[in-house]
Formats: sequence, structure tokens, C-alpha cells
Amino acid sequence: MEGNNGSSSENSRRPPIPLSASTTTTSCRQCFSIDSVPVNCKKTLVRHQSLVKTKTLDISVKPQLGAENHDADFIPIIRSGAWADIGFRSSMEDVYICADNFVSDYGLKNAIDGPSSFYGVFDGHGGKHAADFASYHLPRFIAEDEDFPMEVERVVASAFLQTDSAFAKACSLDAALASGTTALAALVVGRFLVVANAGDCRAVLCRRGNAIDMSNDHKPMCSKERKRIEASGGYIYDGYLNGLLNVARALGDWHMEGLKGNGSDGGPLSAEPELMTRQLTEEDEFLIIGCDGIWDVFRSQNAVDFARRRLQEHNDPVMCSKDLVDEALKRKSGDNLAVIVVCFQSDPPRNLVAPRPRVHRSISAEGLRELQGFLDDLAK
Repeated sequence: MEGNNGSSSENSRRPPIPLSASTTTTSCRQCFSIDSVPVNCKKTLVRHQSLVKTKTLDISVKPQLGAENHDADFIPIIRSGAWADIGFRSSMEDVYICADNFVSDYGLKNAIDGPSSFYGVFDGHGGKHAADFASYHLPRFIAEDEDFPMEVERVVASAFLQTDSAFAKACSLDAALASGTTALAALVVGRFLVVANAGDCRAVLCRRGNAIDMSNDHKPMCSKERKRIEASGGYIYDGYLNGLLNVARALGDWHMEGLKGNGSDGGPLSAEPELMTRQLTEEDEFLIIGCDGIWDVFRSQNAVDFARRRLQEHNDPVMCSKDLVDEALKRKSGDNLAVIVVCFQSDPPRNLVAPRPRVHRSISAEGLRELQGFLDDLAK
């Protein structure tokens, strides 16, 4: 990958773990965007006692879109790849993480029937600290919850809020960490795909060549987000939340006055994710997860069509991710770029055979005259 990621000693240092309690050590395959190379690490997570039980909020969970009965036995075969590039920015603030085997990588004790995978994309702003912090802590809060995977939606939503609260504590101890990040996490648990999003990253599922959005872009101008923002005391100015941010949901940003609150309303900038769940079938081919730099130059269906052609050529999700990033650079995306491609089958996508259109035959004016003449001759 070409380009200088602009990492410095300050940007590369990990945010401190600010909390004190018993620790749990797990191993993971954590992928940072610095070199687009997976970095094996062993870290510890300390959970504050106040975060063990989190207030349950009204989480937006899209109803499961039912699968056909004949797909009930379908078990996805997980393969993934990722790529990132600094793009035309002076520093790199995107982070991604891939864990094809979530149970093994994070030391989960609960057995899961079928695959268990975790993927995350974090698009930092005002610095990279929040993105680094969230990429490290969010999957661990999920893994440590005793209700995972039985109550996966509630656990994932709670993990977003716990990560946000933990980062607030970290920033109170070290003001240099002040920053924010959007976050999108996708989990494959058995036959189910669960996507949680807070911000403007996007996940798109390819189902037999058709693009299915698995997340909504949380922009301040969206009617749903605007109503929520105004109800919590915020406002939209020139398309920006309180005139400061062009996203309506994010983790961090505790240093920005008027965006986050500890009360019941939580402030206009929400860390609460929106969730979508779908049962995977044999028609589901792959998932694209990307930061907004990708979607600035790709529409969802356009990205699926592009990725599908590349997978048919080489069937390599890593190369496919790089192809998407390279194409976004050619299209002059002005942001950092990070994308993950998760394939659900071992074979490349099949060629789609378009139904042959019905042939509509017509007769020319000359033919009509000849036919009329023939009929006239028969009548004589």
C-alpha cells in the first residue's frame, strides 16, 4: 500500500486503560490501518464496576427478514480481507479490526454452533485516539458479557455505550486523548449477521448480486436524526450537528461542549447504535464494510457490482478490498479509506444468467401491403 500514514509517536501510542478492577487477558487478531497488516496482540481489559450493569435503552433493532425454510441448514464459510489507505489526508484516523474466529481470538467460553466472527471499522475525527480505543475495547466488552451470544443485540448495543463511557473516563485522566470516532461492528453468529452502526460508516450485503444496506448513514440532516437531535437540545447549522460535526452519532467527543450529556437524554450526539439483523442464506455472497471515504464515491449497488466482478476474477477478499480502495482513490475520494470484505462462501460469486427477453415480432408496412395483396388475390 502506497502512502505515508502519517503516524507519529503521539498518534501511535495506545490510549491508557483508565479503569481499575480485575483483568481478563485475551488474544486477538487486530488489524490497524497503519500498514494494512494484521497485528497480533495480547492486551488486558479492565472494566469499571459502574459499567458492569448498563441501563438498557430503547435500541433500534430492525425486524429479522425471514429466510426461506430450505436455507435453514445453510452454514456460512467465513473468509475476510481488509485494506486501508491514508488517501489525500495528512494523517490516518481510520482503524479496522478483523476476527474471523471471535470465540478463539477473544477467549470466549460459550460454545457457538457455527461460525463466530467480529469485524469493525472506526473512522476517527479530531485525532485517532478514540478510534484506537474503540477498536480495542468494543469487542472485549462484547466477549466479556455473560449474555453473549444468547442476547447478541442487547450485548452489542450495551458494548457501544460502555466503550463510550470508558473513553470519557480515559479523557478525564488524559485530555490529550480528546477525539471522536464513528463505529460500525458486524458479527456473524451461526447463521445470523448482526450489524451495529453509530455514524456514517456503512455495511452492504450482496445477496445474489443485489445490494442490501445493513446500516443507515447517521447524518444530522436525516429527518429521524434531526428530530432526535432537536428533542435532546441540539440543533443543525449548515448541515452540521451544533455547527461542529457532520455526523449525528459517534463515540467520544466528550470535549466538545453541548454534544454529550450524562442525563437521561444523553445529549444530541448519541453513541447508541442502530442494529440490523438478518439470517444468512445460500444466496448471500459477501458483505462490504467501509468508512465514509468509500461511500463518498461508491453507491451501495455500484460497490457490490464492482466487488462481485473482482471476486469472480480472483476470489480473494484481501485483493477485493484493495481493489475497492484503489478505485476510490481513482475516483478522487478525499478522505481516509478503510474497507473490509467478508465472504460467506468458499466459491466465487456465480455468473448471473439474465432471463432472455420475450421476442416481440412486428410486420413492416411493406409486409402488410404484400399480405393484403395476397388476401385480395384469394378473394377474387
